[in-house]
Amino acid sequence: MENGKKRLAVLVGCNYPNTQHELNGCINDVLTMRDVLVKRFGFDHSQIELLTDAPGSLVMPTGANIKKALDQMVNKAESGDVLFFHYSGHGTRIPSSKPGHPFRQDEAIVPCDFNLITDVDFRQLVNRLPKGANITILSDSCHSGGLIDKEKEQIGPTSATNDGTLQSNSPKTIPFESILQHLTSMTSINTSDIGTHLLESFGADASLKFRLHPLELDLFESVKPDEGILLSGCQANETSADVNPMMNGGKAYGAFSNSVQMVLKDHLGPLSNKQVVLMARKSLEAGGLVQHPCLYCSDENADAIFLWQA
Repeated sequence: MENGKKRLAVLVGCNYPNTQHELNGCINDVLTMRDVLVKRFGFDHSQIELLTDAPGSLVMPTGANIKKALDQMVNKAESGDVLFFHYSGHGTRIPSSKPGHPFRQDEAIVPCDFNLITDVDFRQLVNRLPKGANITILSDSCHSGGLIDKEKEQIGPTSATNDGTLQSNSPKTIPFESILQHLTSMTSINTSDIGTHLLESFGADASLKFRLHPLELDLFESVKPDEGILLSGCQANETSADVNPMMNGGKAYGAFSNSVQMVLKDHLGPLSNKQVVLMARKSLEAGGLVQHPCLYCSDENADAIFLWQA
């Protein structure tokens, strides 16, 4: 810790073992990131909470458990503290309830119990930050661009004309239809409204997007620059890759998590958030992967040092 300021982290890796949506590299991603945080950025092991769905895991990365860990981290934060959330797992897109939404779809991550955590939940989390603290969210999941609702786009898909889903190898996405099917099998309710299923299954633990009236959701509007920083593994209309190198007994990994970790390994000096994302883009392109990491934050934070490295 510098000058008595805290560095707090929540790391979540979901491999969905023994399901049709199984991934291979997500738990490896967050275990590697924990080492990077401690060795490179001065985080203390005791200030890093790790949630994975590995066999025998004490705290499973359910929607409620992830939100509880994030809430506790924000509750502990004071001015000057650095907060970090790394998520590696599936993402999805859900029909938007907001009128005039450009894609008519919103972004969400998929915890191990399918209790979706949406862009509105991350907006509320950022809005709760105490003045002078910041939170960096690194989401290695499909459709992760725009995962903090109404956050300013710095490096994004504005130049892209493709509104379809761009595919990468072993995509970390669960289509909306599959999520709806899974939840319907839990609730036995015959409706295509995903909010109805999530509220029936998870009640008060469901996303704010489904618990609040659309007019109440507007209260989360970000009207001024805030201290939320999102590094997304891909654009909102793209998928992020889970790479499983079979040869040489290599370890599986998420392509974006790995590219960020390689950038940090190759550049020992301070890097801005913008530099990290642009270099990760180049690294993925060199590896032949069709995904474009994005950066969403205030103008000031685009040029700020990644994780405020001393």
